[in-house]
Amino acid sequence: MGKIISFINQKGGVGKTTTCVNMASYLAVMGKKVLLVDMDPQGNATSSLGVDKESGLRTIYNVIVDDNLLDEVILKTKLNNLDLVPSNVDLAGAEIELVQMNNREKVVKKILQTVKNSYDFICIDCPPSLGLITVNALTASDSLIIPIQCEYFALEGLTQLMYTIKLVKKHLNPDIDVEGVVLTMKDSRSNLGNSVAADINKYFNNKVYDTIIPRNIRLAEAPSYGEPICLYDPKCNGAFAYKTLTEEFLRRNRNNR
Repeated sequence: MGKIISFINQKGGVGKTTTCVNMASYLAVMGKKVLLVDMDPQGNATSSLGVDKESGLRTIYNVIVDDNLLDEVILKTKLNNLDLVPSNVDLAGAEIELVQMNNREKVVKKILQTVKNSYDFICIDCPPSLGLITVNALTASDSLIIPIQCEYFALEGLTQLMYTIKLVKKHLNPDIDVEGVVLTMKDSRSNLGNSVAADINKYFNNKVYDTIIPRNIRLAEAPSYGEPICLYDPKCNGAFAYKTLTEEFLRRNRNNR
């Protein structure tokens, strides 16, 4: 049975989608069967994998609201082993639609259960908010990964995020836990980055991955070409970092089973 992992941080611009897309891609490269579920109405994970989110395609919104089957909206990507459930701005309306549904916090869980046995990993790119879509993703997930930017306000908002996770764990999904914390956008020349990394390590202890994602222009360019970094520039520092992070993730998963 597959493992469902939410990539979450309600603070925007921290490398959440970049981490989700590139870890999912390297998992696929390493032979794992992976489904990436874009649950952000901005649809950045969708466009990062070369899918035109303005093309009238069916998305996760149609599964939640229109009762389309998940299999009907899953797309193949440029990578073998990596499938995509796309998203676009329509999903913003799902927050309102979900309020009126029975078991509204568990709608996405019910949807993903239909394909969970078909994948090794299901990676959910959550929106940068703590609304009902995010609560649905957390309720559906076995664990979560929190990307945190190595900058001054990194820890701002984390108390609220951890409180939301605690509530979901108490009332909706007792098995969910923090899989790991990824330090992103670290500038090796900055003393501030080192200081923030030390604070985050103190806060999360052994949950923080050893691999740190550096600031890298090729990582920033790749989404505009509709490719994960393993296709766009597999030899750049950013690609090496995400490959190493994915290997560390798999190693920890083996050790924890």
